[in-house]
Amino acid sequence: MIRQAVLPFALALALAHAAIAQTTGFGNAQDVKAPVEVTADSLQVDQATGLAVFSGNVLIGQGAMRLSADRVEVTYASGDARRISALQATGNVTLVSGQDAAEAQSADYDVNSGNVVLRGDVLLTQGQNVLAGETVTVNLATGTANASGRVRSVLQPGGN
Repeated sequence: MIRQAVLPFALALALAHAAIAQTTGFGNAQDVKAPVEVTADSLQVDQATGLAVFSGNVLIGQGAMRLSADRVEVTYASGDARRISALQATGNVTLVSGQDAAEAQSADYDVNSGNVVLRGDVLLTQGQNVLAGETVTVNLATGTANASGRVRSVLQPGGN
């Protein structure tokens, strides 16, 4: 039963990482067929509500991509426990791929809209380039991004 809940989450996460890498330039191309490993201190699954919660030292890895957070909540689509409708990572969220990294206090991914919203002391780094703000929203479908809340950017001349 737990395996049924973890597998769809891992697949959705792999697709989300690949989409983020392709649309935002974050990291190098990811192998979406690489295995996804999730470790946490605990996992709670409630099939009645369609909710799975990984908590305590959550680490999700696929190839060179790593996501860590204090807690990751997975919401399944109504009536389909194999389809993810949303992911929410909270507390010390860090996403790393090679030299590229994103940090925030929370990250919400709405699968239907394709929006990923990073909130709370957001810091994005790509090589020596830096973007900081209180909230950064990325639309995976359109490849657009919006940063707000005292935005600060440091761009190094000549690329990364």
